[in-house]
Amino acid sequence: MISPPTQFHTPRLLLRTPVVEDATTIFAEYATDAEVSRYMTWTPHKSIETVRQFVEGVVERIRTGEEHSWILATPNNDTLLGMISTRIRGHKADLGYVLAREHWNQGYMTEAIAVVTQWLLAQPEIFRVWAVCDAENPGSARALEKANFEREGILRRWLMHPTISTEPRDCYIFGRVR
Repeated sequence: MISPPTQFHTPRLLLRTPVVEDATTIFAEYATDAEVSRYMTWTPHKSIETVRQFVEGVVERIRTGEEHSWILATPNNDTLLGMISTRIRGHKADLGYVLAREHWNQGYMTEAIAVVTQWLLAQPEIFRVWAVCDAENPGSARALEKANFEREGILRRWLMHPTISTEPRDCYIFGRVR
């Protein structure tokens, strides 16, 4: 089993393992925002308890090795910006991420994607890192492209984005390989 670092440092970010106490800030910063959840697989959260249960699940999946996740924060005052996660399956790993709206279009997610992907591809077992994004989400697509991912195709009717539609939506698939 791959043992990830509990922290990554980039020029502008600290990526750190989430703790249950982050739920309050996640709730306040982005979990209730319909624009943030627009292209996510969840709808805006209505209660702090829902977010707390989500974070408890993340912490448990980290403990069991099913998932590796990091909070994106500023290194100086630990302002929470978002989260990035990976799930390793054999020789490949997928990424998922979310960023608070006030931090969009500033390169933070590209920076986080790049550092996590660099670490993943440095693991002898990992040959492919991939992610999907809604075909109508240019911000997410651009973050992946700027992190040197290649758009490999379109997955028709791939994911449900319940804030937008009750039907599965088309998604682009992006990948980086070594």
